[in-house]
Amino acid sequence: MTVGDSVLVTGANGFVGRALCEALAASGRRVKRALRVARPGVPDAVAVGDIGGETDWHSALEGASSIVHLGARTHVLRETAADSLAEYRRVNLDGTRRLAQQAGQAGVRRLVFVSSIKVNGEVTERPFTEDDAPRPEDAYGISKWEAEQALARVAGETGLQVAVLRPPLVYGPEVKANFLRLMRLVARGTPLPLASIVNRRSLIYVGNLADAVIKAIDVPAAAGRAYLVSDGDDVSTPDLVRAIARALGVAPRLLPCPPAMLRLGAALTGKRAELARLTGSLQADGSRARRELGWQPRLSLAQGLAATARWYYSQSSA
Repeated sequence: MTVGDSVLVTGANGFVGRALCEALAASGRRVKRALRVARPGVPDAVAVGDIGGETDWHSALEGASSIVHLGARTHVLRETAADSLAEYRRVNLDGTRRLAQQAGQAGVRRLVFVSSIKVNGEVTERPFTEDDAPRPEDAYGISKWEAEQALARVAGETGLQVAVLRPPLVYGPEVKANFLRLMRLVARGTPLPLASIVNRRSLIYVGNLADAVIKAIDVPAAAGRAYLVSDGDDVSTPDLVRAIARALGVAPRLLPCPPAMLRLGAALTGKRAELARLTGSLQADGSRARRELGWQPRLSLAQGLAATARWYYSQSSA
């Protein structure tokens, strides 16, 4: 890819999308932002409506040489859909296939699909690699894996180059959901009964992920490949709490509690899934991305958490 080329980013107004658009613009590329609805003040934005099998991407694709597809139905904490898997498939599978088909027809060179480590599975005894057979368990992971397969078929039919990235938990400025809730608890000094947990989890700083996406756009060998990406600083849950506390400049309040008691409490409160994410191991081996893409995370976990903490305090004082 050359400076000045145009990149279409779907999901451009999301947490990862905003960071990626900034990184792309800083590298000298024109960025087109695909949004569900038009938003005032968003440059080069194209409204495409809801993502699904009927979405018309033609106006968004005009002039684009490559695409980064971030738009997705992500984890829904309070699911109301009668058929959860069907809803995930409508957006993540049908919408992705539709985008790829129209991109191939429009002559777009490459599509980078940001998938998920959940395609590989939910728990590791050793770090996942790209050679492991996919074993998604939840509706989100299943829909992402099906989308990867659909993209491979479209690539074979149209010549569209497809590269796939599977990140673990993404954190950084403007992070939301569980990571932000954990930061708030640590910042407030809330006692957390997590000191007895023994596990290892991979994470990736949003800026490091943006760098990996740009490499996946540029490197010719990325076509037809899937890559796991992470910061490489895998940590246990209690060590993550301690690292967040250091970044925030507070003392961690970790209490010992037998994992069996945590599981019982989670079962009684209907929070098994949330507990599993805190107590289980989920590691990604990012060595292929480093080797084939020439990608290296610019920020370590400590540096990424420091940047996230600065953002957190700037929001708290605003």
